[in-house]
Amino acid sequence: MRRLIPQSFYDRSTEQVARDLLGLVLVRRWRGKETASMIVETEAYDGFDDRASHAHGGRTARNEMMFGPPGHWYVYLCYGMHWMLNMVTRERGYPAAVLIRGVEDMWGPGRLTSALHITGAQNGTLAFCRDGLWVEDRGLTIHHSKIQTTPRIGVAYAGAWAHAPRRFVYDPLARRT
Repeated sequence: MRRLIPQSFYDRSTEQVARDLLGLVLVRRWRGKETASMIVETEAYDGFDDRASHAHGGRTARNEMMFGPPGHWYVYLCYGMHWMLNMVTRERGYPAAVLIRGVEDMWGPGRLTSALHITGAQNGTLAFCRDGLWVEDRGLTIHHSKIQTTPRIGVAYAGAWAHAPRRFVYDPLARRT
């Protein structure tokens, strides 16, 4: 089963989308080759108050895509060398996105985008169309006990927001309770 994830999936709470992306499959078609990998690590960035969010300082040319509509990719360059892949969530006009931090056998957002040839060219493109980069459901159901929730990584500058439990990791070896 290969079911494309509809736009309505992304038009929800950012934290819920971040959790629900785990176990779904990120598909990249590049130069005629299709690569598919299960999403295993995400981070939620939600609104103006979230000091770790690009939107905390207001709307800019860089973060414009975060303001919607949901179901579009927000891709930006970090430190002038690493592309970061994010999924826009919630309603148009509200800045929220989920960083895709890792897929199976590929940990780290910069490594992921490099390996999948993701660049700023994908910024603003649709994630719910089979057109270069999209997300599919291939039937895996993840029990909540297999998801670890932790603080986000690399956002110490955000003060108390750095400790917010908005990083979600699928751990298939976690004990069921």
